[in-house]
Amino acid sequence: MSASVQRSRGRARTADQRGGGTGEKYREMSVAEFFAKNKELAGFSNPTRALYQAVRELVENSLDATDAKGILPWIHISIAPVPEPSQGDGSRPRYVISVEDNGVGVPVTSMAMAFGKVLFSSKYVIRQTRGMYGLGVKAAVLYGQMTAGTPVEVFSATKGSQYVHMMRLMIDVQRNEPRILEKGEWNKRGSWHGTKVTLTLEGDWSRARSKILEYVKRTAVIAPYAEIVLETPDGEILYFPRTTRRMPKPPKEAKPHPHGVDIEQLKSIIRSTRAKTLKDLLVTEFQSIGEKTAVDFLERYGIDPKLKPRELLRKGRERLLRRLVDALMEYPFRSPKSDYLSPIGSDIIEIGLRRMFAPEWVGAVTRSPKAHRGHPFIVEVGIAYGGSIESRDEPLLLRYANKIPLLYEEREDVSYKVVSSINWKQYNIDFPAPLVVLVHIASTKVPYKGVGKESVSDVPEIESEIRNAVQEIARKLRIYLSRKAREQEAIKRSITLAKYIPEVALSLAYFIRPPEKWQPPREEEVRKIKESLIRLVARNIDLPPIDGESQDPEEIVRKIVESVQLD
Repeated sequence: MSASVQRSRGRARTADQRGGGTGEKYREMSVAEFFAKNKELAGFSNPTRALYQAVRELVENSLDATDAKGILPWIHISIAPVPEPSQGDGSRPRYVISVEDNGVGVPVTSMAMAFGKVLFSSKYVIRQTRGMYGLGVKAAVLYGQMTAGTPVEVFSATKGSQYVHMMRLMIDVQRNEPRILEKGEWNKRGSWHGTKVTLTLEGDWSRARSKILEYVKRTAVIAPYAEIVLETPDGEILYFPRTTRRMPKPPKEAKPHPHGVDIEQLKSIIRSTRAKTLKDLLVTEFQSIGEKTAVDFLERYGIDPKLKPRELLRKGRERLLRRLVDALMEYPFRSPKSDYLSPIGSDIIEIGLRRMFAPEWVGAVTRSPKAHRGHPFIVEVGIAYGGSIESRDEPLLLRYANKIPLLYEEREDVSYKVVSSINWKQYNIDFPAPLVVLVHIASTKVPYKGVGKESVSDVPEIESEIRNAVQEIARKLRIYLSRKAREQEAIKRSITLAKYIPEVALSLAYFIRPPEKWQPPREEEVRKIKESLIRLVARNIDLPPIDGESQDPEEIVRKIVESVQLD
């Protein structure tokens, strides 16, 4: 090749980088810079939403560091206003958010990256977690940098460590790397372990207040085993005590299911596996595939079980790789395992609903596991009725996904679609009515509609499970309301009859005495006649059991009689 040709190609490459003579400039953008410029994608679209989103991200990290590790959570949330400068610079109000927990802590070797590098996380495994993208807390740090120009401050101590570590850092937006401004360590004087994160950002507390309070309350509903303290800029302290020590089982990491694997994921598995043959790869790297199933699968599709996995990555093997992925999607493997999911449990849901709403009736159900595109999911539903619940024109819907309260985009969510389409009249409920419906979806991959994780997509399998669960609990509520209506009718009849018992008893006491021995009846005689009449009336009253407890008709009639005053 001549030198002139080489020079011309070199000039062409330079021209391509500059835009090929079109006048356009091309450059690479880091992930951190992308989200800094598109912060609304992570839920930081305005000061109101940003304040709420920052609290949410920090609290969810704390809960994942506690209950997901088998630790009863203690979480302290503080939101305080930053004093405005005396001269006034026209800036928006700023707030210091601090969230402290008693979780497992962050190792000092990972602290800088965990809070200073976008898309760096411990959550990139197949496991049920509140977070999914490793983005949330870093998005809050970025927003704080952009609006307040201040670093994030992190204190952390791991279980068993002798030290408490501190870092103050910012994110280098162009390089997507942490920039540590200050760090230190101290000997632990107590047994504390966990993390405390403090950051400053622009916010609008007056508008965000209702959402943040509602978020914390709904978190307390779904996690009655947590102790939560919230200090607000208004000087309020909201305390949600722990009402049970019972916790959901922690989630476990799982292998991928063959029905949820695509070409790129299979390539990644092949690059990291130690399996020597394709058969061994299927058995060791996937769930729901044993030795016999692997052999049957490969024979059915005419694929050599002894083929070395890395052979599929060689040039010219693309067709075989695609064929293998299509076969994995088509073959009737067993459903994904759900034993690594962490549903809340119907008993904990009932405890949470009773604590927050003090209803007259509550019921909950945890459905059997189902699967969507190779990812298992479990739907749980709780319904609370009456008591201190305020009557509304539609049910108060509490939506959760992987134990996260979802407050925005309610009408876009599959749960709202199902609950609003239920014919509640057939369950003896006429609106306005005091009705709360809680829906929780637990999955290794919740199909959110956006990065903000505020609404769940209309997946047919999930929609069907939610509908079945709501109807299952609604039928139990209908039985309760029917029994309650029968009881009220029976009591109404008993009042009609019982209010005459004192007068009738007295008249009978006079009547049964012979004329020649007449004298005013004694009090004991009247009392015995009253008891006989009470038993007679009670035998004709059908009182159904309410909440599993039988009612005593005689006792009810006796109380009615005692309340009647004769002139």
